[in-house]
Amino acid sequence: MNPTSSLPRLRWSKLSEWMHTFALGLWGALFLYYWRSGKLGLLIHPNYFGLSIGAGFVLLAISSFNIIRMAKQQRQTDAREQHQTLLPPLFMSGILLFAAIVGFLIAPKPFVSDTAIQRGLQDSAIVTRVRPQSFRVNRSSESRSLIDWIRTLDVYPEPDAYAGQKVSVDGFVVYTKNLPQGYLTLTRFVITCCAADVYPVGLPVRFTQPKSEVPADGWFKVQGKMMTETLNGKRQAVIQANVIEPIPEPKNPYAY
Repeated sequence: MNPTSSLPRLRWSKLSEWMHTFALGLWGALFLYYWRSGKLGLLIHPNYFGLSIGAGFVLLAISSFNIIRMAKQQRQTDAREQHQTLLPPLFMSGILLFAAIVGFLIAPKPFVSDTAIQRGLQDSAIVTRVRPQSFRVNRSSESRSLIDWIRTLDVYPEPDAYAGQKVSVDGFVVYTKNLPQGYLTLTRFVITCCAADVYPVGLPVRFTQPKSEVPADGWFKVQGKMMTETLNGKRQAVIQANVIEPIPEPKNPYAY
């Protein structure tokens, strides 16, 4: 076998190995970048932060080790090396590298009203999929968050039991087709593991302001009282808003 015929294959093997090593390091750096920039919470539940951060350091360590090892072997041209590599082909290495670069260039963003509607918010005026075991019965009505209210209604769904209770909650606005004019759904996304499994929860709000002052996807604090209304043939708790004021989007908009 002519040794020179194996050189092109050796070069491609080396290039693939270098690309794969840089891709691993870049993915490790990406995990740590999301963590340090506060964007990791847009992708996974805080329970898994430690695992992701640890994986970032491990990937950087593996990449650094491989770079040192390959640098020492740079001058070796033994064609047998092409059979010793356990790394993926050049194409797969390129995909990994490209995906990591895209991760740095395109920052993750919170889901908005279109996603909430697509994931089931239009099915009912109130969505109650939050686990009821987190329910705190001793909380005053004004101190309950939107998620607390939904958990409360999960435990005891009779709307008349809450009529007249004061409400102060925040979330983003969604307009669904099943609610009449003058109503919106104040919504939050709940994340259980990662961004792929987030789901929307919300409460209907009756308001009097022009709709242009309460745009979809805007974040608002709603203050008012709970009341009972019949929407789509179903009696349910509705917030009668007295004050709707815009607020900045939270750094981490998901609930847990």
